[in-house]
Amino acid sequence: MDQEELQFLGFTGIFKESIKIIFSWKKIFTKITLAFIFPLSFIFLAHFQISQLLFFNILTHQTTLNNSTALSSPDSAKLSRVISSDWTAFWLFKLAYFTFFFVLSLLSTSAVVYTVACAYTSKTITFRNIITVVPKVWKRLMVTFIWNFVIILAYNIVAATLFFIWVFLIGVSISGIMIGVALLIIYLVGFVYITLVWHLACVVSVLENVYGIRAMVKSNDLIKGKMGVAGSIFVLLVVWILGIEFLFEKFVVLGLELNLGIRVGIGVLCSLLLLKVILLGLVAQTVIYLVCKSYHHENIDRSLLADHLEDYLEHYLPLKAKDVQLEEL
Repeated sequence: MDQEELQFLGFTGIFKESIKIIFSWKKIFTKITLAFIFPLSFIFLAHFQISQLLFFNILTHQTTLNNSTALSSPDSAKLSRVISSDWTAFWLFKLAYFTFFFVLSLLSTSAVVYTVACAYTSKTITFRNIITVVPKVWKRLMVTFIWNFVIILAYNIVAATLFFIWVFLIGVSISGIMIGVALLIIYLVGFVYITLVWHLACVVSVLENVYGIRAMVKSNDLIKGKMGVAGSIFVLLVVWILGIEFLFEKFVVLGLELNLGIRVGIGVLCSLLLLKVILLGLVAQTVIYLVCKSYHHENIDRSLLADHLEDYLEHYLPLKAKDVQLEEL
């Protein structure tokens, strides 16, 4: 699509363009999905099952301890140590899950954004090139994520302070509840806005020579004027993911009365649906970046963008005008 036409893409147009890109580069996106997105979706769903088993184990031991009549007995002391070990295992698992989820998320984002940019510049791309590029792009995305984490942390501290003031100064009353609801709505809107800026900043970190806080600032400027479209797409994707999560927890994690084959089948279905939603979301956020650039009339030089993408491979460095002094010949 011509760059000037991109600015007119709306909610439906962005989804159509994203799906078109995926099917046009079906082979390369299939490899990316199998290498990065499938493990990501599998870990995301599997952690609910494992967390539930660990937590139920803790509850069982805690119930046994509470019903014990001899709290000072050796058995009770042993059971208390078991519960402590269970909690340690639970939080260590959570830490391992978030670490793997974080790494795979950045790797998936790097691969998809790089591939979509190559498609936009009509640049030949192979999966081997992607594997070479991803570790280098991942470092830039990590810096951007750290800055986003700092911003989210500061935002939550301010929000918690305001809610604390609301609880202790206003209290539970009709006016107090109305103020609390208003604060909650403002908090959610602000959280979605920060998340949108971060997602767009991830694309900026890959496709431009800025990352970290500079990418966040650039993203904040780009998303102005397209906030409604980007927000609608983000909310829809979140609703889809929550729906898949609900389906998995109800019929796989908690569906103990169901046949094992049915539970496994539903689990596989949820994994397939989730990886499709994740892939579509990553492609869509790259298309949103191009739409925002077009909306603000920022020229996207395909040749310069192709050179920028080629620089990640290191084996090719494009010549600049100042590097070629034909007069000296």
